[in-house]
Amino acid sequence: MRVIINKNYDEMSRWAANYVASKILEANPTPEKPFVLGCPTGSSPLGLYKHLIKLYEAGVISFQNVITFNMDEYVNLPEEHPESYHSFMWTNFFSHIDIKKENVHILNGNAPDLKKECEDYEKAIEAAGGIDLFMGGIGPDGHIAFNEPGSSLASKTRVKTLTTNTIQANCRFFDNNVDLVPKQALTVGVGTVMAAREVLIVVNGPAKSRALHHIIDNGINHMWTCSALQMHPHGNIICDEEACVDLKVSTYQYFKDKQQLEGIVEEYLNKY
Repeated sequence: MRVIINKNYDEMSRWAANYVASKILEANPTPEKPFVLGCPTGSSPLGLYKHLIKLYEAGVISFQNVITFNMDEYVNLPEEHPESYHSFMWTNFFSHIDIKKENVHILNGNAPDLKKECEDYEKAIEAAGGIDLFMGGIGPDGHIAFNEPGSSLASKTRVKTLTTNTIQANCRFFDNNVDLVPKQALTVGVGTVMAAREVLIVVNGPAKSRALHHIIDNGINHMWTCSALQMHPHGNIICDEEACVDLKVSTYQYFKDKQQLEGIVEEYLNKY
């Protein structure tokens, strides 16, 4: 697992966007062999999406031959609802780039058969050749997508009942009314994310520092589901200084020394 520590949120987001863009450009995708990108929602990746849009507008990158699969979606929330993840993705990313609508895949939380919807989603990922790079963020309790603490680390796409902590955390998007927050969601599993050829997780702010400590400093634990990233051969955590306040001093210093020696941050901040 590689950990890249940036000064602040904007630097973290720009580094991550340049890295994602470099992977797409290196793949040189075509209609016959597209690049398959996993996409998250939430506040953490907003800066990443903003910088990817800038790279598109600057002519650095095209998404014409990119296929996307989103991590999750609420159950029984209309797609046109402003807080649905369909709305989030089109508002904050897809409507600003040249991606083809037919190449966008987001779980349907209003499907008549939710179990079949999840099974079909896994089949669609497989039919696309698997995910080349899965981007993501984490919750304050270390969950990835809607894989709450205690989720199986081998899990696949399924229906999940949300915990009280997640509902309370998300109520800020629903007029701070917990009664308006959906109580279930469709989500890719931890195993779905870990099956990607590469994973990139962005972590920012002091609210995520305890989770980052458990994910990096401690062992793999299903109560901190993103800790499964320790087992991934190409796992990356991109974080800012504020998210590192709970890391062991020796852990922090190791990764800072490593990236200084390798010039990793400068390489991708200056890439485009």
